[in-house]
Amino acid sequence: MILASDITALILAGGRGSRMGGVDKGLQTFNGMPLALHTLTRLQIGGGVGEIMINANRNLAAYESFGVPVWPDGLADYAGPLAGFLTGLERCETPYLLTIPCDTPLLPMDLAPRLASALEVAKADIAMAAAPEATKSGLLQLRPQPVFCLLRIELLESLVRFTQEGGRKIDAWTALHPTVVVPFDTQGDDPQAFTNANTLAQLHQLESAHL
Repeated sequence: MILASDITALILAGGRGSRMGGVDKGLQTFNGMPLALHTLTRLQIGGGVGEIMINANRNLAAYESFGVPVWPDGLADYAGPLAGFLTGLERCETPYLLTIPCDTPLLPMDLAPRLASALEVAKADIAMAAAPEATKSGLLQLRPQPVFCLLRIELLESLVRFTQEGGRKIDAWTALHPTVVVPFDTQGDDPQAFTNANTLAQLHQLESAHL
């Protein structure tokens, strides 16, 4: 059985925020609180993890004020979420690493235990969340959310090799390993739990819907 104390959570806040005009996305406010702090708080309230750390590449003092360790990318030039995965696996002192982006303030409280349970049952190396998203025709379709992953720390060597060879796409790397996709579409699941804010307009729209 995977215990909460076996899992370290990593909040990914190391991006350029280019679609938000270059602002530091994790520090943008949602209902009066920085996005990354919403994520941190939900992880703390929901339990399911032991340690929590943040991956950030600027405004480190602001993130450190949240009270958890902050680590920048080891790879240069904002190399994307996999650079954060790599930093997390290098710094993780537990058997499992949970990755979460900083811009989903409604993430499921039970994210960690559900991914952990599925990983164990499937005897997989990676458990990846999947959530319903509306297609162009308006139909809801389950879609993998590759930045929401539970990883065995033994994957560090593989990820080092993949990134050294120039790999940057999460799904290209996860495809190399046994992965179980975990649906979050059952009764009681918030259909907006994985909604992320890529632009300031999307952030304000999400905020207006959850005042």
